Amino acid sequence: MEISVVFQIAAVGILVAVLNQVLNSAGRSEQATMTTLAGVVIVLLWVIHYISDLFRTVETLFQL
Repeated sequence: MEISVVFQIAAVGILVAVLNQVLNSAGRSEQATMTTLAGVVIVLLWVIHYISDLFRTVETLFQL
């Protein structure tokens, strides 16, 4: 796994946290929740690729 992926995930986390705080202080908690959910979905879509690679490697390693 490349280190740039970790930095991208961290950047999304920081951006979502800032947006969440701004929206909550503006009284828009529903939009803050949706922003958090969208950030989680984006990160999960990125990570799914690496998880599937991990499963393929484990399958190859144990010859299942």
